[in-house]
Amino acid sequence: MIELLSPAGSMDALRAAVCNGADAVYLGVEGFNARRGAKNFRVDELPEVVRYCHVRGVKVHLTLNTLVADREMRAAAQIIASAAKAGVDAFIVQDFGMVSLCREIAPTVALHASTQMSIHSLEGVKQAAEMGISRVVLARELPREDIAFICRSSPVEIEVFVHGALCMCYSGQCYMSGVIGRRSGNRGQCAQPCRLPYGYDRFEEKYPLSLKDNCLIDYLRDLETLGVASLKIEGRMKRPEYVATVTSVYRSALDEGTASDEGKRALRAIFSRQGFTQGYYEGRIGPEMFGVRSNTDGSRQLLQAARASYENVEPARVPVQFYALIAAEENIRIAAQDELGNVSKVQGGLPEPARYRELTEEELTERLSKTGGTPYVCTGVRAAIDRGLSVSAAEINRMRREALAQLSALRARSEPVETGTYSEPPHFDGTKGAPVLTVSVLKTEQITRRLCEMAPAVLYAPLSEIVSHQDYYTRLNKDMTVAAVLPRVTRDDETPALLSQLTALQHIGIRRVLLGNLGQIPLARSRELEIAGDFGLNLYNSRAMALPKQLGLVSATASFEMSLPQIRDLSKPLPTEMIVYGRLPLMLTENCLMRNRAGICSCESGNTKLIDRIGEEFRVVRDCGTCRSVILNGKKLYMLDKKDELRSLGLWALRLSFTTENGAEIDGILAAYRGEGRFEPGGCTRGLYLRGVE
Repeated sequence: MIELLSPAGSMDALRAAVCNGADAVYLGVEGFNARRGAKNFRVDELPEVVRYCHVRGVKVHLTLNTLVADREMRAAAQIIASAAKAGVDAFIVQDFGMVSLCREIAPTVALHASTQMSIHSLEGVKQAAEMGISRVVLARELPREDIAFICRSSPVEIEVFVHGALCMCYSGQCYMSGVIGRRSGNRGQCAQPCRLPYGYDRFEEKYPLSLKDNCLIDYLRDLETLGVASLKIEGRMKRPEYVATVTSVYRSALDEGTASDEGKRALRAIFSRQGFTQGYYEGRIGPEMFGVRSNTDGSRQLLQAARASYENVEPARVPVQFYALIAAEENIRIAAQDELGNVSKVQGGLPEPARYRELTEEELTERLSKTGGTPYVCTGVRAAIDRGLSVSAAEINRMRREALAQLSALRARSEPVETGTYSEPPHFDGTKGAPVLTVSVLKTEQITRRLCEMAPAVLYAPLSEIVSHQDYYTRLNKDMTVAAVLPRVTRDDETPALLSQLTALQHIGIRRVLLGNLGQIPLARSRELEIAGDFGLNLYNSRAMALPKQLGLVSATASFEMSLPQIRDLSKPLPTEMIVYGRLPLMLTENCLMRNRAGICSCESGNTKLIDRIGEEFRVVRDCGTCRSVILNGKKLYMLDKKDELRSLGLWALRLSFTTENGAEIDGILAAYRGEGRFEPGGCTRGLYLRGVE
């Protein structure tokens, strides 16, 4: 049976989800979850939350799906231990360091990979499974064919978002809110800049980044047929009435095999952004997927009905079978058994001889079936009753209530959980001495003569550029180490082409790739290539840094959402680099912004700009030869005048990232790096290195 998983941002929302048919709920506690703006729960509330849910046959998944700093790890370990002892059924995680911590502190609790982990391919799912993850929440951008392909061969459960808000960016790859406002989406503080107005080349009151909400209500049976294990409803920031309405409509659609017109109207009424979209699932992306929030939060009648569904009510949802033995001169015995095999037994007094009417099995069944006000529904009564006996209705009612109370206690009981002891990971200081120089370019023509003369330790160029200019890079690779940058997203239908390009690298003589996604590691390994980890892996703490070392990577890139003190204190078990110049990538989008603007693909031009309300420009380029868009920061990161301070951070390399620069600009930056002359980068930023994120 496919699971219906609903959000619970508050206790009222939790009751709304449970009372309207959720099979499981996901919720967060203070800190360490991607919806820190929700009410969330206190750690000391978890035992009661779990008891409430487990009695009603509902699982509890705890969200720990943010990047966690080293200084926060001990507090996170305490939450993990407390949640495990409370009986939560699974942890939902993003951070590789949190994967390690959960396995250390609560190894028996299931681990689910959050959509924030950016897993979008079968190889990514398999890599997550090797890390001990038992369920993967796939990227929202995947079409039906990709979900089907993954489900056919996945070694773990697959979860899919079916309803609610869509981020413009691939989850886990959005840095826009953090870089421009210190409110990191990877830290649960997203300010939703994608919902703001932008214009192309000049500001307009348009919303090219605001997607309509996802709605797959018509595809539930299809998803179940594909082998999806869980259907996830988004909305921990939404009001309880929203949770009640959406959960109820999806529950009915699952139970009845189809969604009613009335249910679909309720979905539109409770929350909508000019309707819904199925564009990603159907593989039809484009301008029709976009919309802004409508001025409706449901009619008064709809809201009242939603509240009535969970306020002061107890829907009967747990099937229970009663057994009774009523024999002369023996104490009355009644038992109740649930679908899990839990059995409660109650003993009453002696039955009385019948004066006027003897107790029948039909009458006993009627009395035991009166389970109103409890989570239980009687599915049958098996009784053995001697002739000529009578039992009062009050006694049967009392025994029924006691049996169900005992059954609730059994269902709420959590097995003792052994928790581990927190330990600090081994610390590696990193490289001593001055960091070397690495350079990344977006296009081959950005490789100037001066750049070649400086011979950086590694030159990173897009894989597509290298394959398109093989002779040039063959010659270049003789004078310096060239590494191919892989696109951050490689879906399964794109894997054969990528493998073919990786094979071409071998013929050119290039032995290293730079990648930012788990799923690409096995692909590069299959071609016996050295693997360097890029910023897309979100390596934010010392525990996370241990993973690339374990996977055999040759280097790693520290997250640019870290501050300089954090980078300094970061354990560096393998050579670590830091981006010190360039337009930082803020979003990676499946929807091609250039195509959405003009109706035709103009990715090659690289001239598209988004302009916000204050006139800030965000250049749009394509990601490593794909038709996916990367939105770049308007201000250039500039840390070249801080080189002396950076020497003490234990870094192997400082990276200059060239994206929109021409040859003259690149030579100017290279001169500034060597301390020659003076370069004014215009509107520049220190990024988050000096101020950090919330």
